Amino acid sequence: MNLKLRSLKWSKHRLSLISATLFTAAILAFSYFSFGIWTTLIFTSGFLGGLILWIATPNRSVSFSAIKAPYFLTFAVFIFLHKVEENIFKFQFELSKITGTPVPEVTSPALILLLVLSVGGWLLVPILTKRGYRFGYYLAWTFFSAMGITELAHFIFPFFIEGSYRYFPGMLSVLVLAPSAWWGMLRLSRVHRQNRAGST
Repeated sequence: MNLKLRSLKWSKHRLSLISATLFTAAILAFSYFSFGIWTTLIFTSGFLGGLILWIATPNRSVSFSAIKAPYFLTFAVFIFLHKVEENIFKFQFELSKITGTPVPEVTSPALILLLVLSVGGWLLVPILTKRGYRFGYYLAWTFFSAMGITELAHFIFPFFIEGSYRYFPGMLSVLVLAPSAWWGMLRLSRVHRQNRAGST
C-alpha cells in the first residue's frame, strides 16, 4: 500500500514538473514572438527563475493564508500602480528604442496568449494553492519572482540610454512592487523551512 502511495505521489510530482517546464517554455516562446530575444531574456529571470525556486523548495503544505497578504498586495501594486505608470509614460515604446523590436500590436496572437498564460495563471494561484496543487505553488513562485526580480530591470534600462542615468517608465512603482514580492518569496521559503524542520 505504501509503495502504491509513493508511486502515485511520484507520478503526480513528475506530471507537475513536466507541466511547469512546458508552461515556462510556452511563456518564453510567446514572449520571443511578441518582444524579441532581449525582452525574453529579461522574462527568463522571472519564469525560469520561478521554476528553479519552486523545484528548490518543493513544499506542498503551504496554505494560501501564509502568502495571502503579499499576494494581494503585490497584485494590487502591479495592476493599479506599476501598469498605470508604464502606460502613462509609454514603457513599451521606450523599451523598443533599446531593444530595436517594434511594439507588438495588442491584437497579436502571441501577445494575447502571453497575457492569458502569465496573468491568467497568476490569478489561479489562490484557487490552486488552496487545493494543494503543486502547479499552484509553481505559479506563486513565478509571480513573486517576476515581480521581485524581473521588474528590477527597470533600474538597468537607463544604462542603455545615451546620456546620464535617468528615470525610466515604471521605475518608481517598482520601489513598492519588488519589496512586496520579496515578502511573498520570504513567506514561501520560510514556511518551507519550518515544515522541513518539523518533519525531521
